[in-house]
This record gives sequence, structure tokens and C-alpha cells, in this order.
Amino acid sequence: MYTLVWTARFTRSAESFVQRHPELRAKFAAVLRDLASDPFQPHLKYHQLGGKLKGVQAVSITYSYRISLTLVIAEKEIILLDIGSHDEMYR
Repeated sequence: MYTLVWTARFTRSAESFVQRHPELRAKFAAVLRDLASDPFQPHLKYHQLGGKLKGVQAVSITYSYRISLTLVIAEKEIILLDIGSHDEMYR
């Protein structure tokens, strides 16, 4: 199991995301649960980001929405950074 570390930015983004997309609340919770269990599960589509977000990773909630994160394997921590659409991630 990994420990999920919620940053202040992620907390604000998650609250806003759930308010804007109440239909995705259960899917969001399931992704967080699966992420804590094993971030490398194929359905999460774990991948490295590039450009200005080089060094940051992301997992998919749906085709359109992602969670950006940093994975610290040595300490079994996942630092949650942001949530949003593909375009919002690169703002």
C-alpha cells in the first residue's frame, strides 16, 4: 500500500472538481483507492508528463480527466498535485 499525500492545491482542486462533476465522484474515489493499492494497475494509465511538467506523473480518471502526482517509491508515498482536464494540467 502507498500513502496518499494531499497537497493544499490538490485538496482545493479536488473539491472544485467534485462540485463541477458530481457524476464522477464515485469514479474519483475508486481511482484514489486503486492508486493507493497499486499505482501501476493498467486501467489507471500511469504515465510520465513532459514539457514544463517533466518529472511529474499522471493517472487517468476518465479519457478527459487526469490526476497529476509525484510517486516516491522509496517511501511508498504518492504526492497528489492537481486534478483536471488534459488542457488544465498544462495551464
